[in-house]
Formats: sequence, structure tokens, C-alpha cells
Amino acid sequence: MFTKLNVIYLAGGCFWGIEAFISRLKGVNQTEVGYANGHDLAPTYEKVCSGRTGHAETVKVTYNPEIISLQEILENFYRIIDPYVKNRQGPDIGTQYRTGVYWQEDSQRECVLKFFAKKQNESEKKIVVEVGPINSFYPAEAYHQKYLERNPQGYCHVDLNSIDDEEFKHLTREEYEITQLAMTEPPFSGKYDNFFEDGVYVDVVNGEILFSSEDKFDSGCGWPAFSKPISEDAITKNRDFSYGTTRTEVRAKKSNSHLGHVFNDGPGGTKRYCINSAALRFIPKDEVEDYLNEKNKR
Repeated sequence: MFTKLNVIYLAGGCFWGIEAFISRLKGVNQTEVGYANGHDLAPTYEKVCSGRTGHAETVKVTYNPEIISLQEILENFYRIIDPYVKNRQGPDIGTQYRTGVYWQEDSQRECVLKFFAKKQNESEKKIVVEVGPINSFYPAEAYHQKYLERNPQGYCHVDLNSIDDEEFKHLTREEYEITQLAMTEPPFSGKYDNFFEDGVYVDVVNGEILFSSEDKFDSGCGWPAFSKPISEDAITKNRDFSYGTTRTEVRAKKSNSHLGHVFNDGPGGTKRYCINSAALRFIPKDEVEDYLNEKNKR
């Protein structure tokens, strides 16, 4: 059973910073930077920067509406843009740096228009954010995708410290990047890849039990592999179109943390849940009862 995800497109100046900020919102499953609503059918970064293609640097945002609403996404987006200047954000000037919100579904139209009408009523200055349907979107070159995650000291016109990540303070950088930014650990590098002790595996974010050692097997793929989750109610499955492929992403249902992907090539016709070690924490079998008792007290 797949979770129904929605998509909205946000333009707010250099797409590196917008993507890095929006990707940190709980309920946002995927982000992809690209070029939107221009007239060139084969845009490149160099052509878009010329200002002659009509495109805006834009972030495609895929989100779970059961966890975060479009209204919440717009509120966060509005916080990090200057809605009163045209064709400029921060030091970046040009039509490609204009602000905009472009909806994919007609059902989103009313929410977007009402949001900006309310903001305009609250302001004496004219808001110049472009709003309308998405007419075209071309993914940007690979080196632009997740740019600031790969280059933490790179240029950014957005304050990335303005999101409250208090619930993730206990995570390591790798755990955060994998569970919250949907990144992937290198194959054969995870601590649970070649690990087969008896016990259960819990969500590193909130401690919910996700998998059992009884369902773990050696797939040789380089990541921990399970034939099934502890319960189908513990996870959600989403279509993942990132990196030019179509896969089924697996997330923890309660925390919405990215875990990995599921494939149909497990032993004996079973599934193969290919999961990042950094998304999990192992509880030995003889400690599970105490773990559950302690967890139930919280």
C-alpha cells in the first residue's frame, strides 16, 4: 500500500539554499532542484544563467500531506524569501532568481492563492511572488542536487539554522542525513550489514521497533536486508523517482524517517527491504523486554 504524496514547486533565488532548508521540514520526503516555467526545451545551468530562457531556479518538493500541510510548507518558504523584490534574492540578481510558487494539482490552487492574499492583506508593501501552475520542470545537473549536503561550506543565502531540529539532536550527522535528507550510506560500510545477532531493530529517531533478526538475511547487496518489517503498520512505502530511476522508498511511519528501499528479489520470492544501518539501532533479544517496558513508561 503506497502513501499518497503531493508535489509543489518553490522558487526563491539560488536553489541550493531553498532545497537545503525545505528538505529539513518533517513531512518532506524528497527534494529536487531544477529549472521551471521557461521556454527552452533543453535548459542548462549556463543557459538559464544567461536570463534568456525564462526559467526560474526551482525546487520540486514531494511531501506527505498526512504529516505536513501545504499551508505549513508555504509558511516556512515565506520565512526565507524576500517577497517584495522582483528578480532578486540576496545578492543574486536575474529573472532566474525570481520567487514563485507553482502548483501541480488544481486542488492546491485555492490554498496558494488564499495564502498570498492573506499575506498581502497583512502588508503595506506589494508582494511580487509569482503564483500559478507548473508548466514545465527540468531537473538540474547532478552536481546541483543536494549541493549543500555535499558542500557544507558552499554558498547559501538562506539561514539554515532557523529550523528547530530539537528532536534530532541525539542523531549523528550521518544518521540525520540518511533519515531526514534521504541520503544513502556507502555499500558494505554500515555496522549492521554483516551482523546477525538475535534481537530487533528500532528506528534510530524515535525507538519504534521496525524489523526483527528473524527476517534478516545476507543479500550481498552491501546493506542490511530483511524479508519483511515487524509489521506493515510500522512503515510506509512511497514511489521514489530520484536519480532518474523508479524505486519504492521505505519510511518509518511514525517518524517519517527515510530507511531505504524495497525490492522484489528476496529469497524464495520474498521482498528485500534494503535498509541503511544508520537508520536503525539494534536491541539484543535478552534486552527487548526491558526495552519495551522502559519505552512504555515514557
